[in-house]
Parts: sequence; structure tokens; C-alpha cells
Amino acid sequence: MILRSLFFEIFKILPTKTAYAHCDVPCGIYDPKPAQIAASTVLKMVQLIQDLPMQNLTINDRNKFVRCVLTKEEHARKCKEELLILWTDYFKPEHLAVFPKLHDTFWKAAKLCSKNKQEVNIESAQELVKAVDEISQIFQKAKSAAPKK
Repeated sequence: MILRSLFFEIFKILPTKTAYAHCDVPCGIYDPKPAQIAASTVLKMVQLIQDLPMQNLTINDRNKFVRCVLTKEEHARKCKEELLILWTDYFKPEHLAVFPKLHDTFWKAAKLCSKNKQEVNIESAQELVKAVDEISQIFQKAKSAAPKK
């Protein structure tokens, strides 16, 4: 009880101020590179899975298959997570004026992350890499147009 009273007295002397930040961690460091690496990893895992023999799998082939599927799943999830951070924390309403298809581009890329978790399809994995690269280009344009602090 004494500690609580002490805190109340301190807050009277040193009032708190509201902190304004655009995300949970106000560092301002955003980069599409983790999403690009994750998308490239998804593509590589699909290629490795498709290169495995379809019949007479050895125990090592089975092990490789399981590891590739797990890695593909993990990186598709990570890609989606990184895209959502950029979409919801970095991009602001004013970016929509410059990039009117921004929401649709991110939404489709996020859907591709889910699609790549659900299947082993080289075309879907290539589409994901292409979509993330497009978002990276948009990000770079937005970042270079932003006023320097």
C-alpha cells in the first residue's frame, strides 16, 4: 500500500505523457527482405520436394520430405507475417493515393502464402516470389518518396 501511494505521488510531480507510435515497437525499421527470403525459401522447398523420387523412398528421402514440408510451412507463415507487418504498420492511408492497388496487392500476396502452405505447386511458389518482389518495389518507392527525418 505504501508503494502504491508513493507511485501516485511521483505521478503528481512527474505527469506521464502519451506516446504516439505506429506499431507495437516504435523503432521505425521496416524492410521487405525477410518476406523475400521467406518466399524464396518456399520456392526452394517446393523444388526440393518435387525432385524427390515418387516411389521407393528411402528413410532419408522420407526424412528430407518431412523437413522440406515443415520448412515450407514455416516460411510461408513467416512470409505472411512479414507482409502483414508492412501492410498494417508501415503503409499509411496517404500511400493509397500513390499506390491505389496497395490493399489488393497485399491481400493477394497473403492469400498466396496460405495457398503455398496448402499445396506443393511450383507455379504458386513462383507467384508468391513475384508478388513479394512487387511489394518490395512498392516499399522502396514509398520509402524513397518519404520525407527524411
